Amino acid sequence: MKPVRYLILQAVLIACGVAMAQSATGGLAGTVADATGARVPAAHIVLHASAVGLERRLQANARGEFRLSQLPPGAYELSVSAPGFATASANITVQVSTVRSVHVTLRPAAAHTTVNVSASASSITTASIDLTSAAHQGVVTAHDLATLPMAQRSFANIAYLVPGTEPVEPSDPTKARITAVSTGGSSGLNNSLTVDGAANSDDYIGGFLQNLPVDALQEFAFQSAGQNASVGGTTAGAVEITTKRGTDEWHGSAAVLERAAALNARFPIDNPAPNPKQPFSRQDYSASLGGPIARGKLWFFSALEYVPEQASIAYSPANQIQFQALAQLANDGLIPGVRSIPTPSSVSVPFHDFMADERLDWAQSSNSHWFLRLSADNYTTDNAFVQQGSLPSTGTTWHANYLNGVVSNTYTFSPNWVGSLAMAASYLHMTQLRNQHLGFALAFPFTSTSSTISGFETFGDNQFLTPITAFPVLRNQENYQFSYDMSHNRGAHATRFGVNFVHEPVLSGALSGTAETLTVFPMNPGAYVADPAQFAADLNCAPNASPGATCTATPAGNGSFSQNVQRLGLYGQDAWKLTPDLTLDYGLRYDTTFGLFLASGRTQADNPAYLTLKALQIPLVPGVPHDDHSHFAPRLGLIYAPGAQHRLVIRSGFGLYYDDLAQNGWVTAMQAVNSAPAPCVAASDPGCLPGAASGGSGALIDPNYKTPYALDATGGAAYALTPNWNLSADFTHEEGNHGYRAYNYNAGYTLFSPRFARTMAAQQANVPDITVFRSDNRSRYDALMLHLQGNLSRRLHFIANYTLSRANTWGCVLGELFDYVDGVCNPLNAFGPGDFGPSGEDVTHRLVLAGDTFAPGGFQLSALLQAESGRPLTLTTPVDVNGAGDAANDRAVINGVPTALDEFRGTPYIQLDLRLSRPFTLGERWHVYPSLDMFNVFNRNNPGSNYITNIAALPTPVNNLFNATALCQNAACTEAQPITSPKQLLAPAGALGDFFGPGTTVGIPFAAQLGLRISF
Repeated sequence: MKPVRYLILQAVLIACGVAMAQSATGGLAGTVADATGARVPAAHIVLHASAVGLERRLQANARGEFRLSQLPPGAYELSVSAPGFATASANITVQVSTVRSVHVTLRPAAAHTTVNVSASASSITTASIDLTSAAHQGVVTAHDLATLPMAQRSFANIAYLVPGTEPVEPSDPTKARITAVSTGGSSGLNNSLTVDGAANSDDYIGGFLQNLPVDALQEFAFQSAGQNASVGGTTAGAVEITTKRGTDEWHGSAAVLERAAALNARFPIDNPAPNPKQPFSRQDYSASLGGPIARGKLWFFSALEYVPEQASIAYSPANQIQFQALAQLANDGLIPGVRSIPTPSSVSVPFHDFMADERLDWAQSSNSHWFLRLSADNYTTDNAFVQQGSLPSTGTTWHANYLNGVVSNTYTFSPNWVGSLAMAASYLHMTQLRNQHLGFALAFPFTSTSSTISGFETFGDNQFLTPITAFPVLRNQENYQFSYDMSHNRGAHATRFGVNFVHEPVLSGALSGTAETLTVFPMNPGAYVADPAQFAADLNCAPNASPGATCTATPAGNGSFSQNVQRLGLYGQDAWKLTPDLTLDYGLRYDTTFGLFLASGRTQADNPAYLTLKALQIPLVPGVPHDDHSHFAPRLGLIYAPGAQHRLVIRSGFGLYYDDLAQNGWVTAMQAVNSAPAPCVAASDPGCLPGAASGGSGALIDPNYKTPYALDATGGAAYALTPNWNLSADFTHEEGNHGYRAYNYNAGYTLFSPRFARTMAAQQANVPDITVFRSDNRSRYDALMLHLQGNLSRRLHFIANYTLSRANTWGCVLGELFDYVDGVCNPLNAFGPGDFGPSGEDVTHRLVLAGDTFAPGGFQLSALLQAESGRPLTLTTPVDVNGAGDAANDRAVINGVPTALDEFRGTPYIQLDLRLSRPFTLGERWHVYPSLDMFNVFNRNNPGSNYITNIAALPTPVNNLFNATALCQNAACTEAQPITSPKQLLAPAGALGDFFGPGTTVGIPFAAQLGLRISF
């Protein structure tokens, strides 16, 4: 096919639409000079990868400079020639999302020639200084994935090697095995992820969607700040993964990893003494194979991974006493419909995960290269959400099935014009099946004092202490993507532009729609056995119920939600080399979304809450929201690298980053329009919501919606102290605007209708409680990041990262940047005293050390050390302290002083993971790699910020939930210890974060793993 015809064909494809993804490619830039340092113009450049049939040719410009864009990551042979000079050649490696810099010195034809290439970039510990980008990023390679200790073999487990990142709970327990990564003080849900140029993000709650076989990953780049205009759909970090491909040489691997209870320390939270040590086994089987189907034309690469895990939870003696007391209450007929409650000593939590990846590469011609990749991730967790303080009835079975496919083509129109096409489709189907359907749940204080990746229910249906399940029982997501990028290199300019589109006809699911009642008890079952009458009163929230007892009834309803969303992105950028030492990288991106506020084909104008407010003449929400189409995002970077050797690089950047993820936060407003509304003109009409006294409540979205965005300003410098030592310092300042917040208005407290008497009884009889979702939050993140990298030949390769940071936002009991809907304590004073403070992921100090050392006898020791200061937490109370009628958003009052947002700090976190191995070589190509992994070597208890935050659940009760002044020393509180410091109320509840569990490398006790890997 002729290039012109091919260009016409691709232009037609562009008109059809394209995807929200950046291509997973790299680049090469260099200079050509003679022995005196004078530039050699018009030198001939040839870049060749014979194993995959790829070749690029071009000429250097008049200043002896050249640049090649959109190169698939991998190994290349570079050859440079010019009349009168000998040809110079070298082997180089190109990495994803990185432009590799080289300096070529040409000598007379009879002399030796050189290409100045820095240390082989096969690892994040040996990467060279980036001379072309202002982005803060790091590239983790296949070598790092194969040699560093990873507890769960998820690429995110070692993304923490990149400066500006930190571990964080996955936030969605349905994906607890896909570790999240925090950037910019946020929860990580606002990071974008692409694999081979195709998006792999969860568009409902955010975060990474699919796990991949580690053996399928070639490398990934994690950009934590300062991304250029090709990156969209994020207000924080961006991850670009590229997968392995076949070559003309057969290559593959097979591995098994084994972990058992005998190799693990006791986890005192999930398996406390004196219980017998719980059975545990986990295997990880993986295999890969790649090679030619037709040499020089067609190749394949396949990777499989299967993880069977048999875990369990053993109940502590103290919890078994409480379970038996609860069973006695049931035997006495005090729990309607339940006459017996089994109390096992332990519960098994099996997990099975199957991952597969298949890739075909085709060299259609020297100018045209295609690949097709198909991948799948299918996993099941039984008894999910069961924890140390909850019975099996609260568990569920999660089953997730994710399929993804991408077709990509790179076409070289000329030495200076390269186009890249990507078409992708993905499918997610996830279900949750409850262990029991009782229609109610009982929550006791002792349950919330244990490690948890779920809610706090003790017995009954899992409801996450909310009227309905906080996480969907059904998820479906279909995503069709199409993207096209064009690169042009000419003179001093390296230009790139693209158009991106995603069509998501299915973004749906369901929360529980069954009738449910949740009762939260202020005392444990053992106390109620001695006072069954009080149990009956608290169970029904009778007039003589105990303080802190709450009963929440949710009627049966339609829990489904459904959206059809389209996203369009356009961008252009240029790297303009103003001088040989100074580069200006500038660009502009435009993003917009269509259908963000449509659910089941209806707008918020059909929301009964909106209609009811109009009927009640309450001007709380004057209209309905519309898509925000004003997302123009400039990007600017300045890179200064003086001198011929470019040992020093000074860089700075500025940009705006938009991301409209909020579906999980405001799903209740979307559910409200599942069906056409009945008439609602007067308050008594059938389509209007009933008053709060009759359980009436609604949720809607404010009409003044603006898409959240981050304003980033970065600056820093990197210096090559020696050829083997690099040092860098970077500063990031981020201002967040239009973050999501939930305003809870309660009838008779903060919401009134002029149509009725301004009394509590009259208002609650006619006015419902209303939640309004607004985008008016603001936040700030500042960080200084230091990076040291050292390479001592074959003895030692290591990196050291230190980050000093602060992340602040507005919130109530939890503050997060961008990716959560933060609460408001008092909707009439939304930015009140004490409501601005650290985000939930604010870490003041963080240190990471990682690398390899080579000992005599061929032994290799790899290490990953993480240490950070304590994370913040907020103390809350279950009673209505501020008088807003919403006790769930009230912070604790201690000695008459209201506590502030995230006022307290948890325990500093320190964990060292090691891998000891002794590789063997058999023949020329076969390699045997036995290994011993040790996680949390010092078996340090790392509760992090997972402390008991509800003062009603403290193991030593406080004397007053409205104003705690003492700790009760006996049941009647006749003996009390005065509270002289709020820190007396801090009691660890589990591991590092609320959802830290089996899918993370943090918070776990010491665990050892034996492994054997064979590759060729």
